[in-house]
Amino acid sequence: MGIRAYRPYTPSTREHTVSDFAEVTRSEPEKSLTKSRHSPKGRNNRGVITCRHRGGGHKQLYRQVDFRREKHNVPAKVAGIEYDPNRNARIALLYYQDGEKRYILHPVGLAVGSIVISGPEAAIEIGNALPLGNVPLGTNVHNVELVPGKGGQIVRAAGATAQVKAKEGDYVTLQFPSGEVRKVRRECYATIGQVGNLDVRNISLGKAGRKRWKGRRPEVRGSVMNPVDHPHGGGEGRAPIGRSGPVTPWGKPALGYKTRKRKKRSNDLIVRRRRKASKRGRGGRES
Repeated sequence: MGIRAYRPYTPSTREHTVSDFAEVTRSEPEKSLTKSRHSPKGRNNRGVITCRHRGGGHKQLYRQVDFRREKHNVPAKVAGIEYDPNRNARIALLYYQDGEKRYILHPVGLAVGSIVISGPEAAIEIGNALPLGNVPLGTNVHNVELVPGKGGQIVRAAGATAQVKAKEGDYVTLQFPSGEVRKVRRECYATIGQVGNLDVRNISLGKAGRKRWKGRRPEVRGSVMNPVDHPHGGGEGRAPIGRSGPVTPWGKPALGYKTRKRKKRSNDLIVRRRRKASKRGRGGRES
């Protein structure tokens, strides 16, 4: 993948960059693998906003991606690589020998015409899926299951990859992109390779409107709100936040505060915690 920049014809195109979509080979999705999806706009089943700054955005069709890879020992040919508006990675369309069609996440190096397969006896090749117990040490994998048969839940973002570090008993030790080292059951499936579209993190949106196209509404600093809306709000002019440190709109510490449950069952499976986040947060802005 490459990045295409614009000449500064307008203030927004000065910093505006887009993907060149060089790896995309199909412009229309497979109709049988798409469905409409209701946009919740950050609201729960009672209509209460539980995730702020969501709403609007372009109309999208949901692509049904196969995260389980449970179609074992049936070879499939990569028919095309497509853009997916619902994720930052690309997706690959597979044509199985029995006539079925499915989408999978597109890993780096998987080209149109390649053959992929899923199963315990699958070869260690890009795009193949097999149990972690059958993957050699040092191999990079993605779309990793946490519960056998449930489907891949982690390491699915563009450019993400986990590395097989060790095997002991019923568990395989993986190192994730966050730096966390964790044990996963050896029966859990994972796909060989690294998720594609590596340069997506280098794209600059260039203007606020492009964020709105993605369904993200504006964020407002807490210090410019009223006291009823945020703990940082109120005061005359540019007032300090009036606390020992910045907090969320609900009064919890905003920087470095651990929210993971102390008695979570999976704590015993974590060998090393993930790297600590930056104290400054995103650009040093308040929540």
